[in-house]
Amino acid sequence: MTLRFLGTTSDSGDCPTLYEVEGTSEVVVQGDRVTDPEHLAMLRDVKESETFVVVPRDLLTRFAPTVPYAPEVAPFAEASHLFRQFKHTAWRLETRRGYGSDRKSSKWQRWLTDQDVAAEPFDEWRLNVQAATAEGRRFERVRLVDDPPTQGQRFLLATASSNVAAGEDIRNLRRNDAVRLGLPNWDFWLFDSRVLMRFVFDEEDTTMGVVISEDPVEVLAACQARDKAWHHAIRSADFAGAVRSTA
Repeated sequence: MTLRFLGTTSDSGDCPTLYEVEGTSEVVVQGDRVTDPEHLAMLRDVKESETFVVVPRDLLTRFAPTVPYAPEVAPFAEASHLFRQFKHTAWRLETRRGYGSDRKSSKWQRWLTDQDVAAEPFDEWRLNVQAATAEGRRFERVRLVDDPPTQGQRFLLATASSNVAAGEDIRNLRRNDAVRLGLPNWDFWLFDSRVLMRFVFDEEDTTMGVVISEDPVEVLAACQARDKAWHHAIRSADFAGAVRSTA
């Protein structure tokens, strides 16, 4: 079973942090270990396998789940209306080192042969972005990038300008900075700071579906991740130029 990041009250991304064991009612708490001998002596019924950490009350108040996490995975197509109906902002965090949908596309094959895929005509996605941004709505995303970038990340860097031309604001963030900031390690869209769409992938990086949530705890954690990532991320064109200059 995997851990799902719930939230943190740490500005530096080290601790304290709260996670949930997916599919169970259990949580994992990260914090400073209790070492005070007087405090340890006051603990009751301690088993040899147990340890104890100290966290601020605020962490549990803000992020502790009230019900077990039992996500319902829906086909992506059933949630596609959100990209047309949001009122203000659609914001994306991309965390993976590659995407199966990219590798299966004809654009990927053209990119492998050094064709200028960024200059191709707008597809349905970019036409929707163009229409939304013309109305004053915003499409924004932050992509995590390894050092050096993976093949999948280099593909996204090469094709980002076509999305930007349609109206998206795409920025990039080094993965080690994302870890330092305590960002989630899963992909999501956040619509109007109110609706969270979390992606579910298989082992081949192919989207199996999405989980939609309006739970205030989950949405708050996503909003905080967005604010951290957006503050530190670098605009796509500037980031791509820096990558080329160090290659």
